[in-house]
Amino acid sequence: MPVTVTRTTITTTTTSSSSTIVGSPRALTQPLGLLRLLQLISTCVAFSLVASVAAWTGPMGNWAMFTWCFCFAVTLIILIVELGGLQTRFPLSWRNFPITYACYAALFCLSSSIIYPTTYVQFMAHGRTRDHAIAATTFSCVACLAYATEVAWTRARPGEITGYMATVPGLLKVFETFVACIIFAFISEPLLYQQKPALEWCVAVYAICFILAGVTILLNLGDCTNMLPIPFPTFLSGLALLSVLLYATAIVLWPLYQFDQRYNGFPRRSLDASCTYTHPHSVCYWDRRLAVAILTGVNLLAYVSDLVYSTRLVFVKV
Repeated sequence: MPVTVTRTTITTTTTSSSSTIVGSPRALTQPLGLLRLLQLISTCVAFSLVASVAAWTGPMGNWAMFTWCFCFAVTLIILIVELGGLQTRFPLSWRNFPITYACYAALFCLSSSIIYPTTYVQFMAHGRTRDHAIAATTFSCVACLAYATEVAWTRARPGEITGYMATVPGLLKVFETFVACIIFAFISEPLLYQQKPALEWCVAVYAICFILAGVTILLNLGDCTNMLPIPFPTFLSGLALLSVLLYATAIVLWPLYQFDQRYNGFPRRSLDASCTYTHPHSVCYWDRRLAVAILTGVNLLAYVSDLVYSTRLVFVKV
């Protein structure tokens, strides 16, 4: 259902509210078109620099390379659709897709701009390969800023009729799923939570909330919100409240069972035997536990904000 933004309103409609001139090369001369050209060029240069010296081996390098290639490809598709005026033939809601993608791309490039230099580049020997990797990191930062700028330009404003994903709750859904994916990466080692029902519950919380937020995003991208058996505003409020309650249990149980000695936890890093051996591309168990605890708190704050902002949305059928 589309949205208006007074206190923030959402409308469900298929017409586009973008001021960009579409179906013409002039689309590239508009501010948003020029910004997308910058995104395209910066991601292309980033992966080209790395590919030319094969500086992406290992999981961290692979993630960075995937990020730049993926963002380049999707940005190119968006530009082709805009130039050809093919928005109505695009299989996803054009009111929701570009800003959803821009938000994910900004987060992807941000993560690559941090992870790639800190876990990969700094351990490289000085020379041409390292120089290319540093330059690629610079262009990754430029791409991150360009995508973040697009989000800032196209997000919903008070009194504006727009798609749900352009509102604060919609953008928070993107952030929540991204943080959940990082949590999943840190808990990829089952020894962190197996044999402890409380910690297994926390993992279930992360998975349930991720799936629910993902379903919300897909419903909006597919313009399928009218298929729900309950009104979409009710669904959003119930989802946000449920997620807050679930994460509230995780923020208590995860640190308690991971760091309290009464529950066989490790209150200090020095007590964790896995941290005695250091490898530049690995993260020891105690650091993983701490990262998940912090990210759980971050996502809880995001869901609380989501709940607050969701109550201010006004949904309008058009």
